[in-house]
Amino acid sequence: MTDAPLTDTPLVDPSPADPVADTITLPPVAPAPYTDQQYPEGRPGGEPLAGLETREVSAWFGSRKVLERVSLAMPAGEVTALIGPSGCGKSTYLRILNRMHEMVRGAALSGEVLLEGDDVYRPGRRPAEVRRRIGMVFQRPNPFPAMSIQDNVSSGLKLAGIKASKEERRHLVETSLRRAGLWDEVSTRLHTPGGALSGGQQQRLCIARSLAVSPDILLMDEPCSALDPTSTRRVEETIAELRGRLTIVIVTHNMQQAQRVSQTCAFFLATHDTPGRIVEAGPTEQVFGSPRDQRTSDYVNGRFG
Repeated sequence: MTDAPLTDTPLVDPSPADPVADTITLPPVAPAPYTDQQYPEGRPGGEPLAGLETREVSAWFGSRKVLERVSLAMPAGEVTALIGPSGCGKSTYLRILNRMHEMVRGAALSGEVLLEGDDVYRPGRRPAEVRRRIGMVFQRPNPFPAMSIQDNVSSGLKLAGIKASKEERRHLVETSLRRAGLWDEVSTRLHTPGGALSGGQQQRLCIARSLAVSPDILLMDEPCSALDPTSTRRVEETIAELRGRLTIVIVTHNMQQAQRVSQTCAFFLATHDTPGRIVEAGPTEQVFGSPRDQRTSDYVNGRFG
């Protein structure tokens, strides 16, 4: 992918709380038949899980460069944690992975994002199809508050243009809620509004909604930042249960959480006059236990950030 042209558009705040991402309406893709891919381990027919890789990804908001040549492999079936101080480009990088960055006015990027070796930004690749295969769970739980729990889950099918019978939808709702660790808590009240659930339950409902379309990759942007410790533990348990079934990339400011849930970790850093870049990446145990860069050691041990 070549460098996109910069514009004179006013800068857009790329912070994780940017409301643009929380209010997205995805365009539907061409209707496709429903297929039951809620498999217990891996993909149907023993197909290998999908990994994700970026090569030399740089990003801008207007004339301001926010990421510099980020290359990172996110192993299939594992959890990759993105850590670093606020403002270093972690959430921007996450949104680049499923083509949400381009929805922000004045945004531009260069480099490649490879899903199973195929660039998600290649000409002719439909953004809606990319977002079906690479799902997103946002920082703040965002279920449809007046919609029932079961309709919240099945709404993902409508957004993706996937046709399913009533019985297929019922099965999909149960399976997705089970995978998100929520079924036992809501199975007797599926017709109640999703907005009536607790914050932690709402976040797991959003995870179930993302899982309903059987994504290959699940992106999570600080999914526990607004939750209490008990709800955080349940979401982390859900992440652990999903490991090996799909590939997960999570942004977190919680160093203990990164150690608990991830197998691979990437440390991002930016300064006032340089864009965000990866200082160090590798197995989580190595990044936290014996980092190669002193800046990584200082950050994971709480000496700054």
